[in-house]
Amino acid sequence: MTTIDLPLLALGRGADPRSERGVACPGALPAPSDPALVARAQAAKDALGERLFVLGHHYQRDEVIRFADVTGDSFKLAREAAARPEAEYVVFCGVHFMAESADILTAPHQQVVLPDLAAGCSMADMAALSQVEDAWDALEDAGIAGSVVPVTYMNSSADIKAFCGRNGGAVCTSSNAKVALEWAFEQVSEAKVLFLPDQHLGRNTAVLQLGIGLGECVVWDPHKPGGGLTAQELRDARMILWKGHCSVHGRFSSACVDEVRKRVPDVQVLVHPECTHDVVTRADLVGSTEFIIRTVEAAPSGSAWAIGTELNLVQRLAQAHPEQQITFLDKTVCYCSTMNRIDLPHFVWAMENLVAGTVVNRIEVDPETEKWALIALERMLALPG
Repeated sequence: MTTIDLPLLALGRGADPRSERGVACPGALPAPSDPALVARAQAAKDALGERLFVLGHHYQRDEVIRFADVTGDSFKLAREAAARPEAEYVVFCGVHFMAESADILTAPHQQVVLPDLAAGCSMADMAALSQVEDAWDALEDAGIAGSVVPVTYMNSSADIKAFCGRNGGAVCTSSNAKVALEWAFEQVSEAKVLFLPDQHLGRNTAVLQLGIGLGECVVWDPHKPGGGLTAQELRDARMILWKGHCSVHGRFSSACVDEVRKRVPDVQVLVHPECTHDVVTRADLVGSTEFIIRTVEAAPSGSAWAIGTELNLVQRLAQAHPEQQITFLDKTVCYCSTMNRIDLPHFVWAMENLVAGTVVNRIEVDPETEKWALIALERMLALPG
């Protein structure tokens, strides 16, 4: 994460508070502030024409998002890529698991490119396949694996999605987590859910939307023997939550909510469900990135909002809606450092290589993993709503 102190109420563009960093890619590209980079990016995009489709996640830098053909959350972008079979190259301005999902859903002739391979997701990295397999062994030893349905958040690696596919589970997004959990609990008698990798989305959905008690939710810690749980605790639980979290959303606190309510008259607190349970229960509205955007777009002039999600998006909303008072929920600003690795120099480098006929940083999911991950994704797509 990149953090700075920002005691200002409303967010505007101003100077970019992020410090510049060295660019470890070939080509001796100039600094991202160099206007020549903008021209080079546009020239490369024009040269590739319909052979190219650029996807930009909502949390991307403005300097990159300006070149996106479509903006959205991770799953929307992957589906958009699949709907453009004429695009030979899909440049995904996001993070690694998103590009994997795009590769799974696109046709074999389409090649998915991630401009910087270091653009990962700390949450997705918190659940490694070997760790999840160890947890499944413990569930078998406890005699309950047959009644456990694994559900993984979209923010997970392809091999975790494949694990869920192989074991009768599904994928979910922050928008359809409630429906996915309802589906999971209907799959077997006295079903339990192993929810990966974000404990907060799993807990908030189960407790606040399905009425499951907090005491029926336990947390599996992959760094402790037996997950830090007894066999009886596993048997008694309905939700087995993986100990993972978003490093950005997880930093918002109940104190942030209390402070902004004192500071901003009539403020409405709008947060993402990856936030902790105490933040979510203190907020006025909770929803996915798309929900946050729609809510602000529909809000009346003069309304005040404190938004708990990634700063690039909050800044963009503040720019688009000057008639509203929009502030970041935390006075200490935090960008998603891995998402911000996709900067203009990396984007230009990847695009100019494509123009030259060289595919760099291609993301490919192996056929066996793709097969089972696709099954888990298709189960999600078959859910109502």
